[in-house]
Amino acid sequence: MLSCRRSLLSQTIKRKTKNKPKNKTKVKTHKNVSRTRDFIPKNMHLEDNEEEVGFNLKSSAPSHSHGVQPLGNLYFNPGAINSRNIGLGDLQILSDELVLEILGLLEGTQLGVLATVSKSFYVFTSHEPLWRNLVLDNLKGRFFYNRSWKATYISTFHPSFDVSRSACSSGLRVRDFYSDYLFQSWLCANLEMKPEWLERDNIIRKRGISVDDFVTNFEEPNKPVLLEGCMDNWDALGNWDRDYLVNLCGDAQFAVGPVKMRLDDYFSYADQVKEERPLYLFDPKFAEKIPTLGSEYDVPVYFREDLFSVLGNRRPDYRWIIIGPAGSGSSFHIDPNSTSAWNAVIRGSKKWILFPPDVVPPGVHPSLDGAEVACPVSIIEWFMNFYDATKDWKKRPIECICKAGEVIFVPNGWWHLVINLEESVAITQNYVSRRNLLNVLDFLKKPNASELVSGTTDRINLYENFKNAMEASFPGTIDGLRLKAKQKKMSFWDSVTDSKVGAFKFSF
Repeated sequence: MLSCRRSLLSQTIKRKTKNKPKNKTKVKTHKNVSRTRDFIPKNMHLEDNEEEVGFNLKSSAPSHSHGVQPLGNLYFNPGAINSRNIGLGDLQILSDELVLEILGLLEGTQLGVLATVSKSFYVFTSHEPLWRNLVLDNLKGRFFYNRSWKATYISTFHPSFDVSRSACSSGLRVRDFYSDYLFQSWLCANLEMKPEWLERDNIIRKRGISVDDFVTNFEEPNKPVLLEGCMDNWDALGNWDRDYLVNLCGDAQFAVGPVKMRLDDYFSYADQVKEERPLYLFDPKFAEKIPTLGSEYDVPVYFREDLFSVLGNRRPDYRWIIIGPAGSGSSFHIDPNSTSAWNAVIRGSKKWILFPPDVVPPGVHPSLDGAEVACPVSIIEWFMNFYDATKDWKKRPIECICKAGEVIFVPNGWWHLVINLEESVAITQNYVSRRNLLNVLDFLKKPNASELVSGTTDRINLYENFKNAMEASFPGTIDGLRLKAKQKKMSFWDSVTDSKVGAFKFSF
């Protein structure tokens, strides 16, 4: 339960003011609004200009546009009645999640009519994710973001209506409306990253190591590493600022979540948006659309053995340009098709958290077959609810901040979360080398490969196509690797058994 008043038992959320020093320092969710219910510690309070150490609101954070308060405040306000319940009538027995799921079935005009029924329905029908879905479903990428998703929808479908002078511009404030569910979406969008979420940096950093050293110490043992200095000669590092990219890309459309957008339109959105899950530009065909982009970076020498290349244009998607504002990123996932990956930051900085394949991150719940993953709706929600728990784990996550000019190696099978700490531009590529070739082949031939394989329209035949192409291009490689793996396994058992008596021996 959330509360806005002071308590000795609470963590404090404080709004940052300009006169105070700044602190140093395939995922599955429901389409509309569902999230982990109790993602914020109980008895958490919000108070302006609070002095205790706790969570900080961004200096630019607006107050909740409709005056929604956390439910805990109701119990500090004797005599108050939750207007949420009064305005819903008999529907008050439904959870906020269910109310919003039902409203998600309506069109924009229907939501507008329902908003006139009561103050409670006005608040619910103004919930931004409802309007975001309407815009993305109906307009695809053909829209200009206008301060909010609701205003964007209205200005597009009803251009004669002046949204700048309407309630959707600032929002009508409703007294005594208490809802943890509606409040927390605003909270996640406006919280700053806590310094302690950023200070842990335990990744190994290397500069100028040889390819053999990389293979022996990181790729073969499947360990992450942050590499410095291996993209110093990229033209992209000096060229790829906003103006250059917008002028170069012109009218080209890039994949942004479920839609496609021009780069200048996306930057306009990124400048205005204040939501907990900002849209992320993540395009696998950028080099085909704008060849110059593909020519202004080079694959670092450590990752140039890319065996999926034997498939030519039949290979799965493998490289992406990634652009996003602060707060955007990727929730916990494992990279597709059991591939390894590298990620190079060209502008900005990213916070990385990585767990080894045998450790499922807290709050993350993969299905038994690995086809789906349930996790908190937003990255900030995960940090607030689960990050502190990892401090006491024997197998702590690998963490780092990857800055412009640095490259991180993400081994196959590792869970990882990434959040942009500022507007960031990056290139990432997934690849297959001899070190993870057998893992990839085993993954591609799983019984449910049609659900697991991604990045290609021919999921069922990818295993056979890849295997045949490998045998034609590199005959004997697969058999040689399987023999080597078998010998390695046998040598392990030799070390723990006595060959003369066939019994286990133990050495301590």
